[in-house]
Amino acid sequence: MNNYQPYFDLAELIAKYLRDELTVPEQKELDQWLDASVHNQELFRKLTDETRINQQLEVFSAVEQDKAWEKIAGATGFKKTTITPFKLKQLFPYAAAVVLLLAVGIGLNRYVLKKTTNKPLALHKPDILPGSNKAILTLANGSKITLNDAGNGKIARQQNIVINKAQNGELIYNIDNSLKAARQPKVADLIAMNTLTTPRGGQYEVVLPDGTKVWLNAASSLKYPTSFPGNERKVELAGEAYFEVAKNPAKPFFVKTTNQTVEVLGTHFNISSYGDETSTKTTLLEGSINVANTSGMYLVKLKPGQQAIGTIKGIKINADADVEEAMAWKNGKFMFKNTDLPTIMRLLSRWYDVDVEYQGTIAEKHYRGRISRNVPVSQVFEILKTSGVNFTIIGRKIIVKP
Repeated sequence: MNNYQPYFDLAELIAKYLRDELTVPEQKELDQWLDASVHNQELFRKLTDETRINQQLEVFSAVEQDKAWEKIAGATGFKKTTITPFKLKQLFPYAAAVVLLLAVGIGLNRYVLKKTTNKPLALHKPDILPGSNKAILTLANGSKITLNDAGNGKIARQQNIVINKAQNGELIYNIDNSLKAARQPKVADLIAMNTLTTPRGGQYEVVLPDGTKVWLNAASSLKYPTSFPGNERKVELAGEAYFEVAKNPAKPFFVKTTNQTVEVLGTHFNISSYGDETSTKTTLLEGSINVANTSGMYLVKLKPGQQAIGTIKGIKINADADVEEAMAWKNGKFMFKNTDLPTIMRLLSRWYDVDVEYQGTIAEKHYRGRISRNVPVSQVFEILKTSGVNFTIIGRKIIVKP
């Protein structure tokens, strides 16, 4: 007899997910299962598809429930008495998950094998691969280095600063102490500015001269000095980045964007400040930060788990921010939680380096789901197609239509 206990355990996790009742350990367990394989992500998408769930519930409610459970028990070895004490209404999400798991999960490999062996291979459909580690470094003299083409090791020197590219794609600034005795550079020389720019479809990590780590998302740029000789540290950001600022109480760290400035001493936070978004979102993970608009009229102080949302009207605080959603990109995921389609398509446009065109009237819908950022764009579309929206890939353009 096969052991179907894992399927029932998984069904319970998914049912709790659908009811927003997952505990922190259960959410972690579900995340680990999702991260294990693309197959699990595809199965999860099917099991959380509202259309599929409603269809299963209609089927389940249309038959004699006792016989339905007897059929499941007969296939799995579970006794009917282990299920019937619960109210039927409470069982609906669980029942739908169980039925779908049995129909989709258990039989999926057999179905795929049969389909592969009995039918000719389908014609190749257009698809677009995800982004990767790529960026351009612009030095103080205006010369540019394409980092994804550069070899590992030392790629440039500016005064007593050596710029190295690590094997994992990380850009690291180190001070060469051997040059200090030979030549003491002027302060003006030390404040040479560099700019790290990621294109659409690119991301990169840099370790600044003070030890601060910055992860730069797609279609973003970070302007920074090759050293911080004064009594403060300043950088400029366009787009999105996650910062782990090296602590230095005597030298505060400032991040300037188009419409705000963030001041920290040493902490972890994420800033999303894209020009095509209506607001700048600053999410704090640990420590504390001050967020002010460019005029200085609005100033807020954030605590961990809070988010500052800045618009032309001012800055407001979301005291219960979804940190997991804000950090999804840095953790290699797309996470949609009641996210509208235009917002999703802007995310995809940046990460897959595509243009988006809308045709016809697209109904206003919101989406829930998560998927790896390391999959072709067609797999993301599978989540979105459940609402009746269609996507066509033509070159590097995505056409969205009803």
